[in-house]
Amino acid sequence: MKIIGITGRSGSGKSAVSALYRQLGYTVADADRVARQVLEPGSPCLAKLAAAFGPDAFTAQGAVDRQKLAARAFRDETSTQTLIDITHPEIVARLLAAADEAKSRGEALFFVDGAVIVGAPFEKYCDAIWLVSAPYEQSVARIRKRDGLTLRQARARLAAQLPVRALRKVAAREIRNDKDLEHLRSQAVAALEQEKGGA
Repeated sequence: MKIIGITGRSGSGKSAVSALYRQLGYTVADADRVARQVLEPGSPCLAKLAAAFGPDAFTAQGAVDRQKLAARAFRDETSTQTLIDITHPEIVARLLAAADEAKSRGEALFFVDGAVIVGAPFEKYCDAIWLVSAPYEQSVARIRKRDGLTLRQARARLAAQLPVRALRKVAAREIRNDKDLEHLRSQAVAALEQEKGGA
């Protein structure tokens, strides 16, 4: 079984490609959802986060105060690395467990949808990275419509992400989302066919 990371910058259409693959019967794990789950009550990460970032980074109910944690975790590179060191082993473990389940069902491909795969600890477990890309202004327009952001906010979000050229360097395939949804679907299906054909 191959593990394929589907990545792309915000507004690229990555989620649409993942949704299509799910419709076609493939297992697609949502890395961003798993990253949120490891901050929920019951996660083994919570005690370590409290020790690293302070018990007051939690609500009275014991849930992570995401705003406080983000403010402390992203204030400098060392703090950000601490957050990664605590949360990513658990994220990786959960994704690999889902991959093992897919493998036990006899699936040939297992997809992981994640905005941050390239450069993150899970990248080394991927047999290939597939990039979903879109023209910059189309991405900005999609982000604004989806999240209700201003033009400046949408551009700032993209500026904070890896540039598309860096993602292209590691991508085995690129699915370009520069036309309509039907065109995106045909490209996503073509990528699957090429993969199955060994191209």
